[in-house]
Amino acid sequence: MDTAELTTVLGHGENISVEFKRCGVQPEADTFETVCSFNNRFGGSIYLGVLDDGTVEGVSRSQATAIERNLVNVIGNPKLFNVAPAIETERIEYDGKLVIRVWVPAGPAVVSFKHVIYDRVADVDRRITSETQIAQMHIRKQNHFSEQRVYRYLKPSDFRFDLLPRVRKLAALKTPGHPWAEMDDMELMRSADLYGVNYDTGEEGFNLAAVMLLGKDEVISRIAPAYKTDVIVRRENLDRYDDRLIVTTNLIEAQAQVAEFAKRYLPDRFMLEGDQTVSPRDIIIRELVSNLMIHREFVSPYPAKFLILGDGVHTENASKAIFQGQLAITSFKPVSKNPFIAKFFRNIGLADELGSGMRNLYKYSKPYSGKDPVLDDGDVFEAFVPVRWVEGTTAEDGLPAHDETEHDPAGTVHDPHEQEKNPNETVNETVNETVNETVTREQRLLELLRNNPSITYRQAANALSVSYTTVWRTLRAMQEAGFIERTGSDRRGTWRILTPSQPSRK
Repeated sequence: MDTAELTTVLGHGENISVEFKRCGVQPEADTFETVCSFNNRFGGSIYLGVLDDGTVEGVSRSQATAIERNLVNVIGNPKLFNVAPAIETERIEYDGKLVIRVWVPAGPAVVSFKHVIYDRVADVDRRITSETQIAQMHIRKQNHFSEQRVYRYLKPSDFRFDLLPRVRKLAALKTPGHPWAEMDDMELMRSADLYGVNYDTGEEGFNLAAVMLLGKDEVISRIAPAYKTDVIVRRENLDRYDDRLIVTTNLIEAQAQVAEFAKRYLPDRFMLEGDQTVSPRDIIIRELVSNLMIHREFVSPYPAKFLILGDGVHTENASKAIFQGQLAITSFKPVSKNPFIAKFFRNIGLADELGSGMRNLYKYSKPYSGKDPVLDDGDVFEAFVPVRWVEGTTAEDGLPAHDETEHDPAGTVHDPHEQEKNPNETVNETVNETVNETVTREQRLLELLRNNPSITYRQAANALSVSYTTVWRTLRAMQEAGFIERTGSDRRGTWRILTPSQPSRK
């Protein structure tokens, strides 16, 4: 490394693979913590003689050899490091001062220093004590795909072959004349790489990908006991949840169950794409759910999560990370975490080519919510897609979406989707109400609040035979007009009427 390259490094500062350390007579203990964390993550360089802010202080030239020897001696001491990480040192001249660069490549084993495991997160060396996090680190060190693990004693009777007619139908719809349509069950399993030989061990049989895609529930629970997808709606009851679905079945049925559950709670909007009307919501759900099914690490104890919260949709799943940090659409280089499972999903039309999921999230999140998604990769892959629940509200409002269908007292259903005026505009927007209807509703709400100051949004909606969102919207307008105020939280607070007069609109 020359002076110009070091100048660039100093300008960028510390990050996941760069650390600056002051160094006197010998390296301090925190230098070896960084050696440990770099080995356990993606590798990196430690610059001895540089302050945290990038100022070059330099190391003593007379001590340079002793510093390098100390590094080797400490790292090679089995009482300090359980496994000796590999390092290389380099001396760099910079503005008349000497900097020692210590390069630490990522190692094949999880390393501890003084019986403590360190991992690199952003620009911090973090102590790892959780068994789940330690398991994730071991998974990251594996140089093979866990989905290819062969279970030689599995039999056809351990699988849901009754799902294969549906698989063949989906494959034929995706690709007319698909060869799976003419194959028997075992031929299809071999063609999909779900039955074969592990050339590392010589074992032949069904693999983990086959278990996750088509295994019976009891087989899945024994081979991958931590596997589950936890789907939670938490918008009203923030202490617990509004609704919940725990899925532990095969990936084919799990994909459908999670997608259908999510559609019940997320507002739908439409947009024109060419001469076709498409639903950004359905596409976003498809990509988020498919990612949870395809790109997770099934041997990890970390469960997958699909969370519908006040600000939008969050997903989390264990990952075998190649990259750490936020993903950008301009520089993203997709890597398949489970190529056999991904290929199977592509064949039946539940996924497209590698990388299309991220592109679709960026393409459809903006028209759906007005904002871009946020994707973070690491030992846990996290995705966030904002949701605009009702026109004029924000994520901070925490407005539960639930049912946007209006019911009048006579029981007639009015669907806001029928109010579409322009196919280029979102259609699940609040329907404009007449002045008389609004005043009548406000008067009835005031009467309800007088009788029961602790009434909930849901109770008020049931009493008026309207939707939850209509009540929320009306009460908010009454608060802004100074008719009422809310004391305490939405769930446990009470209402107070500020004016005895009935609301009137000019």
